[in-house]
Amino acid sequence: MSTMTREEIEQGLQDNRFAPGGAARNAHAEVLAAAAETSGDSELFREALDNLINAYLYSAESTKMLVPFARLLQEYDKDPGAFSKGDAHSLFWQFKWVATAISESPEIPLESATGWLDEMERRYRIAGYSERPVRESELWFADVIGDDDRAERAYARWQAADRDDMSDCHACELNGQGHYAMLRGDDARALEVWQPVLAGDKTCAEEPHRVLATALLPLLRLGRFDEARAQHLRGYRMARGKESLLPSVGKHIEFCALTGNEPRGLEILAEHAAHVAPLANVDDRLAFHGGVLVLLRRLRELGLGHLPAVPYEGVPRTVSELYEVLRAGALDIARRFDARNGTTRVSERFLARIDGAPLVDALPLGVRSAALPQSAPAAAPVAAPVPAPAADGAALAELVQRAREARDLGHPGSDALWAEVAARVGTRPEDGASPVDAASPVDAAGTVEAVDPLVRVDVADHRALAAARAGAADAATLVTEARDGYRALGREERAALAELRLASVAAQSGAAPGEIRELLAVALRAAEALDPGEPLRVRRIALAELSAIRLESYLRSLEATDAHEHGHGHGHGHGQERGHGELAAELTAFVAAYAQSLPDLVAEAEEMLGRIALSEGDPERAVPLLAAAAARAIAAGRPWQAVDPLVLRAGVLVSLDRPEEAEEDARSGLEHSRELTDAEEQAVVRLTLADILLGRADGAAEAAELALTAAYWFDQAGLTANGGAQARLLLARAYAHQNRNADAAEVLRSTLPDLLEHGEQQAVAVREFLGDLLRELGERREAAEQYLLAAELVKGWEDPRPQAGLAQSAADQLSDAQLTPEAVAAYERALELHRLSGGAPVAEVRVLRSLAWLAIREEVTATGVARARALMAEAAGVLETARGDAPDSPELRSELAQTWHQLAQVLDRWVSVHVQEDDDEDSGPAEKLGDAELTALRLEEVLLWDRAAGVYTDLGGDHLAERFQCLNNAAWTERELGRPEAGAARLSALIEELRTWPEGTVPEWILPRAERTVGHLTD
Repeated sequence: MSTMTREEIEQGLQDNRFAPGGAARNAHAEVLAAAAETSGDSELFREALDNLINAYLYSAESTKMLVPFARLLQEYDKDPGAFSKGDAHSLFWQFKWVATAISESPEIPLESATGWLDEMERRYRIAGYSERPVRESELWFADVIGDDDRAERAYARWQAADRDDMSDCHACELNGQGHYAMLRGDDARALEVWQPVLAGDKTCAEEPHRVLATALLPLLRLGRFDEARAQHLRGYRMARGKESLLPSVGKHIEFCALTGNEPRGLEILAEHAAHVAPLANVDDRLAFHGGVLVLLRRLRELGLGHLPAVPYEGVPRTVSELYEVLRAGALDIARRFDARNGTTRVSERFLARIDGAPLVDALPLGVRSAALPQSAPAAAPVAAPVPAPAADGAALAELVQRAREARDLGHPGSDALWAEVAARVGTRPEDGASPVDAASPVDAAGTVEAVDPLVRVDVADHRALAAARAGAADAATLVTEARDGYRALGREERAALAELRLASVAAQSGAAPGEIRELLAVALRAAEALDPGEPLRVRRIALAELSAIRLESYLRSLEATDAHEHGHGHGHGHGQERGHGELAAELTAFVAAYAQSLPDLVAEAEEMLGRIALSEGDPERAVPLLAAAAARAIAAGRPWQAVDPLVLRAGVLVSLDRPEEAEEDARSGLEHSRELTDAEEQAVVRLTLADILLGRADGAAEAAELALTAAYWFDQAGLTANGGAQARLLLARAYAHQNRNADAAEVLRSTLPDLLEHGEQQAVAVREFLGDLLRELGERREAAEQYLLAAELVKGWEDPRPQAGLAQSAADQLSDAQLTPEAVAAYERALELHRLSGGAPVAEVRVLRSLAWLAIREEVTATGVARARALMAEAAGVLETARGDAPDSPELRSELAQTWHQLAQVLDRWVSVHVQEDDDEDSGPAEKLGDAELTALRLEEVLLWDRAAGVYTDLGGDHLAERFQCLNNAAWTERELGRPEAGAARLSALIEELRTWPEGTVPEWILPRAERTVGHLTD
């Protein structure tokens, strides 16, 4: 085994401190500690032990810190003087972590655990620290062992004790205080305590991560669902993938399981599949697996225990199998805690948690999740069960009457009513059935009710209609059977409707135009043949005529396409125009004929006329037609029929730049959608209004709510990848408008694969949008990645400007992430593209200035400064050339002043390198500049700042801050040149000028700062 040198150990410790928490970091820290101990260097060994304790803390192996801490404490007892003030502070700080680890380790006897707490109290007292951390540690130990009186006393003493530099940060303390309130059943108090952490006012390395997770169930229990949703999106993003936060991840999984978001919970579980195996920290294991078990139990209750879950110890497991193995392991841990503590508290709390009931049926989260498969079908019962009564307890006759009224009105709820009727009466009698059908309904007394044959035909008709809508292969057969059933019962008005439905089924199945026309003629003749006294005769005739008009348009398009494909395409466009004209004329005649008697059918005709106008590029003509269609539907008592024309009209009005009217129509559509049962229709009306509202300054919050529910309805309709993706894109935009960038990023990430399939233009836009969000969140590398991926998509575009802008955005983020070589490459590519496109001098100049600063980022050398100076000069040259065409352009003049300003700053950095303290022999360049060279550089700085300030003066008050900065820099540089009075004069002149400006036009900070600088210069 090779021996590590001191330098290798030190470098290893340096690298390990910044490594991500987890098993790999811990293993490396263990190797370094062993090597340091072998070296015999006590100081190095202490440093390695400290590093190992910190590594364990931020992992799932935190209880392992007990051993290295005990060793470090021994080192302290042997020679306290060897510990610096900072080392000693760190040791005592770690005592708090150890106290927590003791509570979380059931293998540590109760006596030993109590002894550790006593030792912590004794040492803190001797060292002069407050008892505040000791009492907090005692609180959690008393709570876990079930000593509530002691816990209450400890809590009171914790709150009463003074804070000092050994106290936990405010965020961590608030976490604990709120958690204690929650354990005592006071959710409202807990959330009140946590508010500064949830709001981001109090933070630390693991807060608000943990509080965001712990607050989820209290928020749900109090009905604060919107907050719970937001905290989940934000909090899971922070906790994802962090070993030390697995308990928080478990809480997010539990939240999903209790809000109808089981698919989301499964996705989170899959992302942390590697951590489902037994964890060294059994308390973390209990907390993490507890949340997983809530999810697995819910899936079993939904009949999905057969689904594959995640492997456990390398063995694939179904949901049920994983539930059993995790539950057994977790209960064993809980019993071990109880055995040590002499109570059943841990087991009781754990069982209560994993048996928790859902807190809301469905809480849409906005993020995309794969739908769960349908549960496995149950085995057929041996005997037919007694049919369930109608939901409202109505008798069958009343239920049938309601279903017929809804059907005749075209009410969206008709399907549900007929489905209930079908469940009550069963299907047709099987061969050999007794005279009393076994599927006939049973009344409360157990007597079999006879079923009216017409009811059975109505049920068959409903079944046929459902088959026709679904395009089922047997739809025509089912419709024919229903028609014959009605005819046999003498219900010709229903049979006539079935004839019309046969024509529609034929068209849907791709029958020849001639066959479809013949079926339409049969349907019309059947309607006309109805008895003149039949109340529905006129309606049946009108419906047949309207259907013929609608289908005739379709048939003409088929025939025109067929003619075109057979070489007669020269008249295709003219034929299409003639078809539209004929269709519009026929519909107009229909409207005139039936306007007074059949407003709902006329509304359909007018909606069709509006759509024809749109197809002909005449939105102004479409607007009144769609309005009339909606108004007639509402007047006819069919408000749900108004939704489509209202939503369509709203979109048209947006295109005509009439947003207020568009919003009014969309809101009306939403109001009238209450009775709709179609999930896609519910989604579309909400998405339409959300899109309109997002264009309003104050509409983002409502738009987000609507987009969220639209995404939910699209998911229910099976359109997650299409309409659902667009709804989530709009939801992300609405969140971004509210500065909820973390929520927006999480939503957008979840649906990104879907959006990337919707065309190149959208793929570029969403990647750039995600990059913008990540930039705002400070995730520089990830933002740069999205910009670069977007740039790759536009590489083949004729216009190079989009690629140039994306490359520049990526370069900015790479630069901020301190990835200098990558940033330089991206900036150089952006510069090349800007020059190729031409006409973008400002963008080109900003790239050049960025490259100049990167030239001296790593080290300020003569070569770097020379390159920076050259790049700044090049930037100035670009601007001067551009000003040839626009000499008075404020933007170009401002950028030129900024270039001089930044060049002066570069020179100032170079001067600073050469004027470091003389005794700092290891710093600065090998050959320092002489006094004359330094003076020349300073004079050049002053000249550049004066020149820039002059331009800013001409540009007016909008550039006052930049002007002051230039004059301030020049003033201090004058002092370095031994001319402080010249610098003071510059600023004094500015002060005198600004005092003459109108009140409120000068930023409040400028005059006081200028006066202070003058005072310093003249002292």
